[in-house]
Amino acid sequence: MSHTDPTTPTAPGESTPHHGQSRALSFDRAAAQYSAARPGYPPALFTAIEELTSRPLRGARTLDVGAGTGISTRLLHDRGARVTAVEPGPGMAAELHRTLPQVPLVRGDGNRLPFATASADLITYAQSWHWTDQALSAPEAVRVLRTGGALALWWNVSDHSVLWIAEQDARLRRFFGVDESAHGSSIRPRDLPAELDFVNRKVSWTRQVSLDTHLANLGSHSAFLVRGEVGARRFLTEEREILAELFPDGTVEESYVVDLSVATR
Repeated sequence: MSHTDPTTPTAPGESTPHHGQSRALSFDRAAAQYSAARPGYPPALFTAIEELTSRPLRGARTLDVGAGTGISTRLLHDRGARVTAVEPGPGMAAELHRTLPQVPLVRGDGNRLPFATASADLITYAQSWHWTDQALSAPEAVRVLRTGGALALWWNVSDHSVLWIAEQDARLRRFFGVDESAHGSSIRPRDLPAELDFVNRKVSWTRQVSLDTHLANLGSHSAFLVRGEVGARRFLTEEREILAELFPDGTVEESYVVDLSVATR
């Protein structure tokens, strides 16, 4: 596992982005906003990973793929994992390197992992598996994991059992179209790689943030980033007015369910 310059361009011969990857790279222009506003993950998530993999994170040779600005990377590192961040986007990678200079960082993606066969104890995808070409990323994960190693995929999904969140989701879907939101979604079980037998767990949690941070979090989702600044600004301005009435003290309680899938090789 090596530490590379986060601004290093894609080398000749590396795989070129497919449509999903191209949309994923839209985050580059909002890297600082993403880092500041996106939610982290609760300690219970990492406890669940340890339980489902039957080993502690401390000392585990871990690849955090699609690491973005390092939100999950930092938490894995804090739990004692020997983590290497893997991130394709130059802007996101630069932000990660700025805030976590002590963590090895490799420019790349899950479709062609630049690591030796059977070299990792754990491969994690936090909010990022859906950006890969799974026909490539699934066998790559199997190749790089040692026997007994594990692949962990997870997503923060807004909890639509909370009334105001469900109502916001309806507004988002009216704005973007019925199949699009900015609340996050997890992958369907039938879309998980057949090479691995997954077990699932859901972890509920909440965080309290300012209204500004909540709106910045929404605006950092790819659905907004590819929409265009004018339309996004109009929606978020209207959303601010609605939420200011619901949360007059300016503090929003966001509720999430982390959808976790873990498979051992």
